[in-house]
Amino acid sequence: MRGNSDPVNTYSMVREAILSRVPREAKVTQIEFEGPTITIYAENPGVLLERSDVIKQVVKTIKKRIVVRADPKARKPQEEAEVIIREIVPREAEITDIFFDDGLGEVVIQAKKPGLVIGKGGQTLRAIAFETGWRPTVVRTPPLQSKILSQILSYEKNKSNYRVEFLRRIGHRIHRPQVFKNDMVTISALGGFREVGRSAILVQTAESSVLLDCGIRPGAQSLIEEFPRLDLSDLDLSQLDAVVVTHAHLDHCGLVPLLFKYGYEGPVYTTRPTKALMTLLQLDYLDVCSKEGREPPYGLKEVKKQLLHTIPLDYGEVTDIAPDIRLTLHNAGHILGSAIVHLHIGEGLHNIVYTGDFKYARTRLLEPAVATFPRVETLIIESTYGGPKDVMPPRDETERLLVQIIKQTIERKGKVLIPVLAVGRAQEIMLVLEEAIRNGQLPPIPIYVEGMLQEVTAIHTAYPEELASELRNAIFHHGENPFLSEHIINVNGKHARPEIVEGEPCVIMSTSGMLTGGPAVEYFKYLAPDPKNTIVFVSYQIEGTMGRALLRGVREFTLMDSMGRMEVVKVECEVKSVEGFSGHSDRKQLLRFLSRITPKPQQVIVAHGEESKSLALAETIRRYFHVETYVPRVGDRYRVK
Repeated sequence: MRGNSDPVNTYSMVREAILSRVPREAKVTQIEFEGPTITIYAENPGVLLERSDVIKQVVKTIKKRIVVRADPKARKPQEEAEVIIREIVPREAEITDIFFDDGLGEVVIQAKKPGLVIGKGGQTLRAIAFETGWRPTVVRTPPLQSKILSQILSYEKNKSNYRVEFLRRIGHRIHRPQVFKNDMVTISALGGFREVGRSAILVQTAESSVLLDCGIRPGAQSLIEEFPRLDLSDLDLSQLDAVVVTHAHLDHCGLVPLLFKYGYEGPVYTTRPTKALMTLLQLDYLDVCSKEGREPPYGLKEVKKQLLHTIPLDYGEVTDIAPDIRLTLHNAGHILGSAIVHLHIGEGLHNIVYTGDFKYARTRLLEPAVATFPRVETLIIESTYGGPKDVMPPRDETERLLVQIIKQTIERKGKVLIPVLAVGRAQEIMLVLEEAIRNGQLPPIPIYVEGMLQEVTAIHTAYPEELASELRNAIFHHGENPFLSEHIINVNGKHARPEIVEGEPCVIMSTSGMLTGGPAVEYFKYLAPDPKNTIVFVSYQIEGTMGRALLRGVREFTLMDSMGRMEVVKVECEVKSVEGFSGHSDRKQLLRFLSRITPKPQQVIVAHGEESKSLALAETIRRYFHVETYVPRVGDRYRVK
């Protein structure tokens, strides 16, 4: 059934609601729909800054996010504005850079202590906006230099005009009047069901289409198994309203740039840390494809376009992403920036919660996942460790085991290779080893990190407010940042590897976590033949990967050397698995989450797990919680409303 709403009238009504409530002395010059936000440009924005109650009343009336910016004519020249900013902000904030975004009328202030730039209750930011006419954005200068963060800021600055045009185009699409008026809501399983990898879920209403994640499947034997089934259902990429990325692991974000190659022109919503991390991982993916002689599914052009189309959100920030869908991201506790997705569809019509990968327990690195939501009718939950035997040992026991394995290896003059996922697991292990050395449980051995681990760790230092409370307090209040330890040594280039493997006992942490490629495979070739050495896996090993084969007892591999020749590698070293470090919830944590989630869902869809584990978890959910539970196959579609 179609309505007769006129887009012009709808947009006009929003403008009228704003203009009727904003004081005339603000001198509003234009009102623009910029992405999910409505922007008020005014020649005298100070009036609105001083009377915040006016904007609050407008937001309450139109139920949209509003931003106030100065009209370009009301902004101070950049040189003058910078002088004013440096006079307003205390020197103790240690500003490292200031640059201006003409298109959006924003000034980005990089500082080592951003809290001092913000000021108590945002007082300093308001003073900057009032005195300069530029809307300030504060970015933390990480104590470890991050190339990718600097490159992102620079690239977005250079593409400011494109960004403004994109946001305004998308803004009109988001705030368009709702045409179709029926209650249909469907969920299509495009990837990551009865399997681990290539996660992709399509949520459709009569009005809108939203894609949740779009990843690859490591270790897949063919493209049809490696990529989500974007060819299934009536999926027209050009008609998608939004893409939402839960976190920066390639099995969830690795194929997002491909969407832009085949017609997608819309926004990508995720958290700020994920925006940087997924860009980094995608660039690394292209590099690995090149080194392995594989044709990548997309190129640098698509990664850059994705970057310009990404709209970062804070946890708890309610955002319109389509005429009938609102998005809220919540902490998932899996890796830095990971999010549980909450979709509010219609005016209370239906609510979907998609956990993505989540950890319902506190770790050294992160706080546990959120379990309370405004409403939940359908829950989509991961099942990586959903099998009856998937119960992990306590974290302190796991840490002791890892330290013991390393200590024994070091005592016999061996070296330890820990293949790790660059994001999350690596930083968790760094924290454990740094403390073990500091407490004397391990000798002061070097911990070599390679394969972009240092860059990822630098991004972690840029977002300490997202870390676990104990770690955050150590950084903010005690000046203790374990990521800056002298024992953690970055390996700059492959030329250093022979010296490391021929040198003194040490720990080597490198990607990839499943030995599917990257520097870890090169170290494996060096270290595997020596019985003094140990390979320790600390993450889930997907079926079809070399890591999984090693854990199954395979002790001979044929691999390609640097000259493109095949060589046989015999494994004489110890192979260990320490599973308690997983960023996923184990079976107990999954069931605890299901018992505590508020409100209780009416139906559960089980995803992201090997078939036996997904089926086992689904059966347990039915038995214990008496709720309808489904385990789709890739290609299945469910009508949930």
